[in-house]
Amino acid sequence: MFFLIVVITSLVLIPTLVLLTEVFGSLWAGASSAGDDRVSAGRVAVVVPAHNESIGIIPTLQDVASQLRECDRMIVVADNCCDDTGPVSAAHGAHVLPRNEPDRRGKGYAMAWAIAHLKDDPPEFVLFVDADCRLQQGFLAKTLNYCARTGEPIQALYLMTSAEGFQVNQCVAEFAWRLKNWVRPLGLNHFGRPVQLMGTGMMFPWEVIKSAPLASGHIVEDLKLGLDLVLTGTPARFLPTVRITSEFATTERGAESQRQRWIEGHLAMIVSYVPRLLVSSIATRNFDALVLALDLLVPPLSLLMAIAGGVAVLGGAYALLAGALLPAALAILNLSALAAALTLAWLKFGRDILPASQIPFVARQILRRFHLLRHLARRGSSEWIRTDRSRPD
Repeated sequence: MFFLIVVITSLVLIPTLVLLTEVFGSLWAGASSAGDDRVSAGRVAVVVPAHNESIGIIPTLQDVASQLRECDRMIVVADNCCDDTGPVSAAHGAHVLPRNEPDRRGKGYAMAWAIAHLKDDPPEFVLFVDADCRLQQGFLAKTLNYCARTGEPIQALYLMTSAEGFQVNQCVAEFAWRLKNWVRPLGLNHFGRPVQLMGTGMMFPWEVIKSAPLASGHIVEDLKLGLDLVLTGTPARFLPTVRITSEFATTERGAESQRQRWIEGHLAMIVSYVPRLLVSSIATRNFDALVLALDLLVPPLSLLMAIAGGVAVLGGAYALLAGALLPAALAILNLSALAAALTLAWLKFGRDILPASQIPFVARQILRRFHLLRHLARRGSSEWIRTDRSRPD
């Protein structure tokens, strides 16, 4: 029993230490000169997968259209829509590709549909943008320049923000998102390593994306795509100097559904891909595969904190019952490392959205989110579910 508990408390240290290392990297990262405004050669197709997005897609299309050159294209895949997403998109300058396959729903299928269409007249680069996102001015030119220069897939900085009037309730989620999509990738980028794909703001050279395994109904199809690419030797690089943003779901039902899908999808990827990445890292001496395997082991923040708390209880109970202090010491080390990582990340990247005065509220929010654990044993749906962004009455 002692050996088993020591193994458990040691293993849970791995994702915490990975997180701490990535946070340190983000603190050391300097200003990047990548992604300047020079106009690069090569046509771009901007693909917007959309499922019943007629209400919110217009600002996204306007942002994209304002940055297109004459040689570029804007394509909307109206995927299994029962609203007027197609006509609305066409009215705002998009080439619309309707897709109606109710038994094959998912953003991955929509992305594959667009790539199949583009094969008749392929561009040099493809940019995927979600239908509810806003693009920073100059986003397309900077991302294109970096992608053309590196010849590799590019993931721009993707942040989610709280809608106006919901900042207090969602400040924890916004900080957790910054930690996942900004702090950790920035740390990996500082060490010269690739990053996970984030689902939007992703640009690919045509030679990479034309044969990528896109047609998937997986809950986290973006994460899966990025892991598949690292296994083939074409991982994504991070471009932190340009950003794309969207808003969290504004209803509790939508936010809860969103969080549950992310956690379920992430855990499924750990089980499916960590062994494959580790084998690839050894068989092909692919160090990037090892790095992303370790990065993948870091679960969503609420789950990571729940695990750390649970192991601390386990280690403390064993110390009281058996008198063995090593498991408790490892659990305390884990909690300390996690607290250090979160504190350092908050000091540099989170104080503007999560002021110190809100720390007591944060503690209550974390305790409320632990109830997500009871959902993890259920099988998640792979169906493309549009996030509920309607405001409560």
